[in-house]
Amino acid sequence: MKKVDSLLHARWIVPVEPAGVVLEHHSLAIEDGRITGLLPTPEAKRRFEAAVNVDLSDHALLPGFVNAHTHAAMTLLRGLGGDVPLMQWLQEHIWPAEGRHVGREFVRDGTQLAMAEMLRGGTTCFQDMYFFPDEVARAAAQAGLRATVGLIVFDFPSAWGSGPDDYLHKGMELHDELRGHPLVSTAFAPHAPYTVSDAPLERIAMYAEELDLPVHMHVHETAFEVETAQAQAGRRPLARLKELGLVTPRLMAVHMTQLTEAEIEGHAAAGAHVVHCPESNLKLASGFCPVQRLLGAGVNVALGTDGAASNNDLDMLGEMRTAALLGKAVAGDASAVSAETALRMATLNGARALGLDGITGSLVPGKAADVTAVNLRGLETEPVYNVITQLVYSTGRERVTDVWVAGRHLLKERQLTTLDEEAILARARQWRARIQHSDVSPEEKP
Repeated sequence: MKKVDSLLHARWIVPVEPAGVVLEHHSLAIEDGRITGLLPTPEAKRRFEAAVNVDLSDHALLPGFVNAHTHAAMTLLRGLGGDVPLMQWLQEHIWPAEGRHVGREFVRDGTQLAMAEMLRGGTTCFQDMYFFPDEVARAAAQAGLRATVGLIVFDFPSAWGSGPDDYLHKGMELHDELRGHPLVSTAFAPHAPYTVSDAPLERIAMYAEELDLPVHMHVHETAFEVETAQAQAGRRPLARLKELGLVTPRLMAVHMTQLTEAEIEGHAAAGAHVVHCPESNLKLASGFCPVQRLLGAGVNVALGTDGAASNNDLDMLGEMRTAALLGKAVAGDASAVSAETALRMATLNGARALGLDGITGSLVPGKAADVTAVNLRGLETEPVYNVITQLVYSTGRERVTDVWVAGRHLLKERQLTTLDEEAILARARQWRARIQHSDVSPEEKP
């Protein structure tokens, strides 16, 4: 018998590749952080001797979720300034709070809170866009979570940098430091077309090509953004990004609620990606991403939660359900954005957009053992006729019991193994006290 580190014996396994497949009474063999076997449970027990056997007889095993767009540390701003449009929310609530409070401690504590929440919801990989990406990288590595950290760029100064040159210099230093890291990678993260001018964007396009790094950017988030760009420069933001050499297979355009047919066709022809954030778009009334039209054109569409400040959670199971339901309504077609498609958007499509689909995003021998176990035994989730539709339409994140990243058991029977839940909660409450008294208007205070 071949010795392996772990055998996970499940009622169902949803590998995502091949598409639509559900394997019953199968087991996953894990060795040195990778999947070494996916086979029927009786055969697995004959072929492998495992140091650890995990019985998941009521569970579906699936790839860990890839949250393709987050601002992790903004979890500390959850619920600040709700029920207002994007620019009002940013200018009157978020940017003032960040100006007063963002620093290394804020980012470290906020990222730990976000990672704890994401793990308890089955997320094994996240892409972040925020200040102090070195703190995000350090926190993810210490927790054992897979992450792509954004090398943030703005035209204006912040707690992290004095301007575009400084942001890029610090970003390149961090990229060099993380080169070859087993869990943490980098992407360029110019914030948005309206906050980054042409010269730094041209440099980012050049560096991204030289280093083959993704470019993660808010694009066409609102009608106001597009209309303002047209009024000021006589062209839509995507046209400007194309002229600057950024619309390539490396681009991850986030939100994309305002699109013409020509823009959809151009995005598909360029091989660029879209990250859909349906719940944040709904809460801020930013618009509707035409997901089914993008998919029909051949665009790879991934799924992200956005930050907890505008969502207000980091729940990928909830995001899948919203994406599927909203996708049908926008398309006027009940077959649009199927459960299978939504699951793929939350796993393999996200990994593909990040350039990590050879590592994660599906349960395939040779890939990293990034795995989520969901208990489908319960009043809320039975009877089970179709596992994939049950996961997307009926299952809440409280049903996630166990999570592994690179074979490491980071959530065990709902308990975090690498993060201190009580300490994280205590720090979150301390931040609430600081922010509440310095940033919230008197009429909003409890």
